[in-house]
Amino acid sequence: MVQENAGLGAAWFHTGRARPDAACRLYVFHHAGGSAATYARWAQMLPDDVEVAAVQLPGRQNRRATPAFTDLDDLVEAVYEALEDDLDGRRFAFFGHSMGALIAYRLTLALQKDGAPAPALLAVSGWEGGAHRPSPVPVAQLSDEEFLSRVGEFGGLPPEVTGNRELLDLVLPTLRADFTVVNGYTDDRARVDCPVVAYGGASDPLLGGGAMGAWADRADAFLGLNELPGGHFYIYEQAMAVGADLARRLRRGAAGPRRG
Repeated sequence: MVQENAGLGAAWFHTGRARPDAACRLYVFHHAGGSAATYARWAQMLPDDVEVAAVQLPGRQNRRATPAFTDLDDLVEAVYEALEDDLDGRRFAFFGHSMGALIAYRLTLALQKDGAPAPALLAVSGWEGGAHRPSPVPVAQLSDEEFLSRVGEFGGLPPEVTGNRELLDLVLPTLRADFTVVNGYTDDRARVDCPVVAYGGASDPLLGGGAMGAWADRADAFLGLNELPGGHFYIYEQAMAVGADLARRLRRGAAGPRRG
């Protein structure tokens, strides 16, 4: 079920700095409860040969009027349609953190199933695929206070939101929808045939040390794990390091040529 015209690229993909001559377009997917603003600095941070397109899911910021998805298959279908409309023949790559990694992974599999052009690189962060995943936050059974307490255990919301009832009332429906998407996922351990690189926070409470290395079991070409200091949301402090590693891999062609 596509809830909105998926061809409206301006709604789905936020390009902070248009680089039509860039060799590669990097689509970045935000975490549960997040938004395209998660990657606000990436367009300036990455070199000119990479154009950053931050995916904006419904239910937040400029898309607040559009209901957030609660089903992963429907969400991936909608992003797929938007992506088809947005691709312009250049190489492209995916980076996703936490729920964003899940979406990027399932989107890659959908492209693969259809024989469509594949991403040059699938970069996954903060979500290792399911084998070591802790019990999901049981959204439906928890009150707002209990739900926020569970989310707060891994730093899911900044203090300026948790301490402001008005902001919480805006954020909670979308946050609950996002966790419903994650909770409803059943892992089938499907393999992707494009190169995969993994990133993680060394002290992420949701993942044991080295857990992101499990991606080697679902990638034909696993390029390794890069663990950086920090917890589940290490990407805010380590954005420069992650971006530099991604740019190096894309520039040097470590991810291989575009297929399709």
